[in-house]
Amino acid sequence: MLGRRVHYFAAVDSTMRVAAEMAERGESPGTVVLADEQTAGRGRFDRSWVSPPGVNLYFSLILRPALATVDAPLLTLALGLAVAEALRQGAGVACDLRWPNDVLLGGKKCCGILTELAAEGDRVRHVIAGIGVNVNQAEMPAELATTATSLRLETGREHSREALLDEILRQADHFTGLLVEGGAPAIVELFTRASSYARGKRVVVVDGGTGRTGLTAGLTPAGTLLLRQDDGAIVPVVAGSVRPLTE
Repeated sequence: MLGRRVHYFAAVDSTMRVAAEMAERGESPGTVVLADEQTAGRGRFDRSWVSPPGVNLYFSLILRPALATVDAPLLTLALGLAVAEALRQGAGVACDLRWPNDVLLGGKKCCGILTELAAEGDRVRHVIAGIGVNVNQAEMPAELATTATSLRLETGREHSREALLDEILRQADHFTGLLVEGGAPAIVELFTRASSYARGKRVVVVDGGTGRTGLTAGLTPAGTLLLRQDDGAIVPVVAGSVRPLTE
């Protein structure tokens, strides 16, 4: 990580909170806030992210991409591609991507990505990207055992967290650069190819207490997932969690 600032904490409530405060004070792009343990890690929809010490990767990345705010959601897709490629190269595993922010191994979640935006007018001022990767966790809590996994559980061996972090950051630079230079089409195309959830997947979209079922029907040019509902209507998924539907 030559030339990159890394702030390490043995324990912190949330790396995203710390990174957001640093970004507001003018911390440079590419800065990493890394913790061995989080006491209040956050996922999408303010869900908690289980963060036991000594086994996984918990970090937040400060980004200042030259993007319009309308393109900022594509950063989540770009970072998913980055993590998947890093795990392929660093751990020799093949990942799936579940729109918009989950990296899967064997159909179970091994990584989650959360992005928070600060804007000036219609331009991005900074983005905080929080990334949690289950690396060497030997077992999952009972309530997560059917939906979450780790590299160790999937491969039967331990992995270097430091080497994986280096590779994820290298790939994050590559894919965010691709978004800035090539625009949305490049990321949308790559994500569509990498994700079994992008097209033809039978899913349920859960939003609050309601659920809509149907087949995924690709991504819009802006990276929004389309759902062909059971009534035949094709609608964008603007909120909610996408989960596989087995009947």
